[in-house]
Amino acid sequence: MISIAIAEDNKLLARSLQEKLLAATTDIVVKFIASNGNELLKYLEKDSTVDVVLMDIEMPQMDGIIATEQVCSRYPHIKVIILTVFDDDEKIFSAIQAGAMGYLLKDESAEEIIKGIRMILEGGAPMSATIAAKTLQLLRNPQPLPRQMCDEGVTLSNREIEILELLEKGYDYKKIADQLFISPSTVRKHLENIYHKLQVHNKMQAVRKAIQYKII
Repeated sequence: MISIAIAEDNKLLARSLQEKLLAATTDIVVKFIASNGNELLKYLEKDSTVDVVLMDIEMPQMDGIIATEQVCSRYPHIKVIILTVFDDDEKIFSAIQAGAMGYLLKDESAEEIIKGIRMILEGGAPMSATIAAKTLQLLRNPQPLPRQMCDEGVTLSNREIEILELLEKGYDYKKIADQLFISPSTVRKHLENIYHKLQVHNKMQAVRKAIQYKII
């Protein structure tokens, strides 16, 4: 039997993923589901007999990047597959640096996720096709470090700043996605992060504040 853990803050998504995996195979068992990185580490302190962790990135308290780094450091026998909506360069690079050996998008089928779990246990590195292409591009063209909004101590990533710059030009979600070669859902997730960091509630406020603090 293959023992896996799921780290996902959306309980409905986590349960749905668990049901899909169990329905598609008989040799995989989900030992537990954690809603954030801290909870995952607490579970592993009690029982680390887990083969693979399916790790979301955006989670409260401790995100998937930090959690991946902690898991790989404390439990080197556990393999981590990032399972997320993010398909942008910065998240991919951060996840690989943290120790993740696989990176799959959430819209992959249960069969593809199971295939990825088996592949990683055989020493492979499962990646969605778009992620594999972006990883090669990253190796050829490493990204610079994020810029900062020093006045309020807020750090915005290069990708978040690119999105703000395109918003200022009047681009909508789809045009931004096409311009940056990412999915519209990834654009929306980045905007949620931007709103949270800048403490604003809409695109106009975000752009206005970014201009005010000379971010764009």
